[in-house]
Amino acid sequence: MDLILWRHAEAEDQREGQEDLDRALTPRGQKQAARVGEWLRKHLPEDTQVLCSPALRCQQTALGLGRGFSIVDSLAPDAPPAAILQAAQWPGNDRPVMVVGHQPTLGQTLAQVLRLQDGNCGVRKGAAWWLRARESDGAQEILVWAVQSPETA
Repeated sequence: MDLILWRHAEAEDQREGQEDLDRALTPRGQKQAARVGEWLRKHLPEDTQVLCSPALRCQQTALGLGRGFSIVDSLAPDAPPAAILQAAQWPGNDRPVMVVGHQPTLGQTLAQVLRLQDGNCGVRKGAAWWLRARESDGAQEILVWAVQSPETA
């Protein structure tokens, strides 16, 4: 199974009285989402399921992919890594799943899946991490298939 974790692109700072979920992408963030979205379109299998946080900035990032996506409330900011793994049905899902979400949850999820000791992994704004679970000699193996940042897309 493939699991792609895409952090939302650069968003505006939260204004006084504004809900965190209502923060939009900056013009730079829109460009980041378009660049990484174009790269993903070229590489993602057609049957990839796209799951998105309810935050506006994540939805705007997902729009850069140019495909439909499902909003999953349990992927909101500060969700635990278990919420991502459960929504994606990792690692047992038969089809690829992309989650568009937030730090620190994405980094904590990467650390858990990759068994990193410090429990966190930095994920740049707008970057996508592509993981692949496979069987090798009777044991499950997790590969980092690709990491794509907006600067290199």
